[in-house]
Amino acid sequence: MPESKVYLPHERVTRGARINSIAEYQAMYEESVNDPEGFWAAQAEEMLEWKEKWDTTLEWDFEKPHVAWFKGGLTNASYNCLDRHANGPRRNKAAIIWESDSGRSKVYTYQSLLTKVCRFANVLKDHGIKKGDVVAIFMPMVPEVVTAMLACARIGAIHTVVFSGFSAQALRDRMQDSGAKAVITVDAGKRGGRVIPLKAMADEAMLECPTVKKCIVVSHSRATVDMQPERDFYYHEETRRRDISNDCEPEWVDAEHPLFILYTSGSTGKPKGVVHTTAGYLLGTALTTKYVFDIHDEDIYFCSADVGWITGHSYIVYGPLAIGATSLMFEGIPTYPNPGRFWEICEKHGVNQFYTAPTAIRSLMKSAPDAPNEYDLSCLRILGSVGEPINPEAWQWYYDVVGKGKCSVCDTWWQTESGAHMISNLPGCTPMKPGSASLPFFGVQPVILREDKTPADIGEEGRLCIKFPWPSMLRRMWGEDSEKRMMDNYFGQFPGHYFSGDGAVCDEDGFYWLKGRVDDVINVSGHRMSTAEVEAALNSYGDVAESAVVGYPHEIKGEGIYAYVVLNDGVEASDDLRKMIIGHVRKDIGPIAAPDFVHFVPDLPKTRSGKIMRRIVRKIAAGETDKEGFGDLSTLVDPSIVDTIIETRPNQ
Repeated sequence: MPESKVYLPHERVTRGARINSIAEYQAMYEESVNDPEGFWAAQAEEMLEWKEKWDTTLEWDFEKPHVAWFKGGLTNASYNCLDRHANGPRRNKAAIIWESDSGRSKVYTYQSLLTKVCRFANVLKDHGIKKGDVVAIFMPMVPEVVTAMLACARIGAIHTVVFSGFSAQALRDRMQDSGAKAVITVDAGKRGGRVIPLKAMADEAMLECPTVKKCIVVSHSRATVDMQPERDFYYHEETRRRDISNDCEPEWVDAEHPLFILYTSGSTGKPKGVVHTTAGYLLGTALTTKYVFDIHDEDIYFCSADVGWITGHSYIVYGPLAIGATSLMFEGIPTYPNPGRFWEICEKHGVNQFYTAPTAIRSLMKSAPDAPNEYDLSCLRILGSVGEPINPEAWQWYYDVVGKGKCSVCDTWWQTESGAHMISNLPGCTPMKPGSASLPFFGVQPVILREDKTPADIGEEGRLCIKFPWPSMLRRMWGEDSEKRMMDNYFGQFPGHYFSGDGAVCDEDGFYWLKGRVDDVINVSGHRMSTAEVEAALNSYGDVAESAVVGYPHEIKGEGIYAYVVLNDGVEASDDLRKMIIGHVRKDIGPIAAPDFVHFVPDLPKTRSGKIMRRIVRKIAAGETDKEGFGDLSTLVDPSIVDTIIETRPNQ
């Protein structure tokens, strides 16, 4: 836990903030943990609209595990995000501002977005999609992805968004696991000036997905694609049909009805389908959007994430729209066509809150450290960080150069499984310590435990756990073995607690410092990648006998992917082979999983039971060469292999 200078919120942030004193935060936090059911019930009544009120506020048992919030209450996420705003004074307010890869902008008001969602919801119903069906969405950052998500929610269908940077095989696996009945995609995506053939990839995936009966295609790039009769339909043709109505009555669903499945990497290598339900998730995202970003009605809020990840779900779509905010979404990459792209967008639209990942911050700090000075960023008030702990150097540049020392930097810790922010400073009241996620959000009760289940001391690193349920938390894993996987992944290691998988330290002021994953999951640019999943892809290449994948410190990504590869007998290592192996992983999973380094080794350091001693390969990947720091090597079958691996380690 490094020493850190403490920064107080600037007066321009504190002035007018929803919570502008630490005493007010503490009083509200104490209320939320002393009477969590009363606190969340009051928030649910204030923040959401209900067709019928719930019977019980909370049922829970972390030993089973079982959690249910607002059971018996009837509501609808689409209605809460659209109708109640479109039917009131926000009717003509911008709901979504879209910035395309080419710099073209479009604005969708709450009224116009509601009409588009209703029409597409009717299209889905016309194609046989009903409440409880799963719809896969394989789309880039185009406005229709928001329409598709909310149209599914409107009719009670369950959406599963698959990141458009994933491969056809990754899409196939997710559609097979979820039993998707339909897929929504685009002809081709655009990213940094490149064209990505998403429809062709969806076609490949659908060859092995017999449950998928319909494919709706958005004509985004005007690319020529194959259209299979009776299965494939163009979005624009379907939504413009004369028999499709502008009105679609929302399907009022139980608070615990699944809203979406989002797949996240697990230590087993098989992606886990995390299930989020309607009311609790929506309440958590709405409340955190309101307070963490201190959004007011006139603000323009910009989250640079992709909807293929939980950040896009929670903080581009559901959270901002639930509170009637204006959410700016961006198609592209931060360095195209130049490294000033983010700052150009902030100036163009007068952005007040900007939310991005440390990877992007580090990349821009390195490639164009002075670029923010070329733009008028005076409208910025809040600078958010998401995906991984932000290192103090990047924090300082973000605060000084982008925010000119007049913005609050909100470093948010949360997960796909948590649904919404868990630990973060509130911009108008919390002191900022560069590198610290700060204090728990309302209703969140974190504890840091040692491996023996006892509480860690102040300043002592341990495992970050949560001891009481919160509304936006995952409910189950998709599939028949949900209870076992929930226990294996989250509730079994520290009984009576949810285990986050992260290490952390709490300092004397109650501030939390995250130390990263403690399982076999790598955090690459803020996105979790399973080492087992990457190893499985490597091992499926014909010339590879065995592999071990670990994370290593990466200047831009935070963590990079370092792959140790053992080749089959008779196969010679070469740069060409290295490139082909990396390309194989890119094709099998997607570019985000491509190893940064492939280190060919004759064998891996294994114990006599055949287990790879991962602490050794992690240390070597991180650049450590002094075996004195490697710990006991006596249980290795061949201790000399450690010297061989050190000697053959490629220069980074």
